Amino acid sequence: MKNPNMKIAPLTSADGYFEDFEVGALMRHARGKTVTEMDNVLITNMVMNTAQGHFNEDAMTKSAKGIFGQRVVFGGINLSMVIGLASQDTAEQCLRELGMDKIRLLNPVFHGHTLYAYTEVLEKRDADRDDAGVVRFRHYGVNQDDKLCVEAERTVLLKRKSHWAQR
Repeated sequence: MKNPNMKIAPLTSADGYFEDFEVGALMRHARGKTVTEMDNVLITNMVMNTAQGHFNEDAMTKSAKGIFGQRVVFGGINLSMVIGLASQDTAEQCLRELGMDKIRLLNPVFHGHTLYAYTEVLEKRDADRDDAGVVRFRHYGVNQDDKLCVEAERTVLLKRKSHWAQR
């Protein structure tokens, strides 16, 4: 249905451009995500991770090798969820992901745990093009007990508001 008075909602927010980030800023992202058994088992199997600590409850509860006494969520899932939770604030104006490093998985995550994400702006610099700049973030994932579970640095090429924002 076409209506001349109807406005199309923008696909991205009015912020999140290169100019909107300040080195040293720390933000807590709005949402959390409870990690379900389905998340862990489905994704672990999809990526062909054969470590049975992620999907064999019997082995994890009965064996001395089951150091956690229960299945533990695959760290790649935890990292992905934290980056996903941070994306609304740090990736809407992203032109390119340049890198991710210094990934640390510090505490185990189990089915039913909830992850929350925080982001710190570490660095801003000019890019090799006028319409964008480079920002380096450190993302943190904490569980419902405020235990740090995930830490990673991510570098992105972000649009400059001066060139891309609608006026």
